[in-house]
Amino acid sequence: MIGRLNHVAIAVRDIDAAAKVYRETLAAEVSEKVPQPAHGVTTVFVNLPNTKIELLEPLGAGSPIAKFLERNADGGIHHICYEVDDIIAARDKLKGQGARVLGDGEPKIGAHGKPVLFLHPKDFCGTLVELEQA
Repeated sequence: MIGRLNHVAIAVRDIDAAAKVYRETLAAEVSEKVPQPAHGVTTVFVNLPNTKIELLEPLGAGSPIAKFLERNADGGIHHICYEVDDIIAARDKLKGQGARVLGDGEPKIGAHGKPVLFLHPKDFCGTLVELEQA
């Protein structure tokens, strides 16, 4: 069902400082930051040869990333994202197997402009999983 690893998302308090580490210390290609008000975050993507790292900074106090940073003061890995060929078929199969889809269960448009869903971490070895339409 799952395809390639699309990205690993890391929650950070200061996206500019985090982007600088990847750009200057690790010599990575780093995108510009983009506010994603519908998701309550600002994103930066670090492009790697085989995947991406998504840096997430809270956009406002109600951001899910702000809540994550309250529990994890230094930030850290927030979620992993896998591509799927058919997000609706993947959702329906997973729900049929007892997996919990977060929110209202309907795909939302993610940072790449494609439909995404999040799956409950308790169903996936303690890891928040994002599915993105390939």
